[in-house]
Amino acid sequence: MTRLSLLALFCFLSSPAWALVPPDYREPPNNFTAEIEAGFQLNTGNTDSTSFNGRTKLVYDTSKTTQEGTFKAYYAADSENTTAEKYDLQLQSNYKLKQGYVFGRGEFVWDKFGSYTDIYTISSGYGFDAISTGRTKLSLEVGPGYRYNLPIATDDEPDPSSETDVILRTAARFEQKIHEYTTFNADLTAEIGENNNTVTLDMGYKNTLFQDWAFKVGFYVKYTEIVPEGSQQTDTITTFNLLYTFQ
Repeated sequence: MTRLSLLALFCFLSSPAWALVPPDYREPPNNFTAEIEAGFQLNTGNTDSTSFNGRTKLVYDTSKTTQEGTFKAYYAADSENTTAEKYDLQLQSNYKLKQGYVFGRGEFVWDKFGSYTDIYTISSGYGFDAISTGRTKLSLEVGPGYRYNLPIATDDEPDPSSETDVILRTAARFEQKIHEYTTFNADLTAEIGENNNTVTLDMGYKNTLFQDWAFKVGFYVKYTEIVPEGSQQTDTITTFNLLYTFQ
């Protein structure tokens, strides 16, 4: 077989590949991102206890809208009883404007041992990016809402009545990229109502270990002005988790 024949055969075999994958081909943009994190602790011997916390966050971002959902779970138990059990679902939809965005948001909390065992909050309003650079981002939100609370049952009140409140919700979301592998974020939310007020701070420090894996330290604190008798006004949660991000 001559060199000319070999060259013709090579071009013939290669042409389908060029047709399937053009040289200027680019991957389509991926609007979907997700984060999954979890932490687990098991103690045996002199102390028998188990604790688990997990968080899943899904974001779908397009040129017109952003859909975001977050689910958190916390569980702890000793050798005899369950000592903590809490689930938190947050859903938010943003519609982008030329300046800022309008949003609708729902948060649903089930906390077996909290001062309020069921907390449902629905709100809407306006938000905008006060700061948006390559390393720093600060978003502010404000809007009205509605909150439903069910107090925990006590000996004095074994069948408590639910509480409802019209609220004004304000929120600040801050994110700072300290360097290529480290990020700090803090979300501060205040809900002001006629019958009760709450302030929540949710902070996280994330350090990338390799590729899409990171180690994250989280700190969550919530202050509730009015709580059932015998309950604490302030709840705190500290977590040490392994986090995986994919998109």
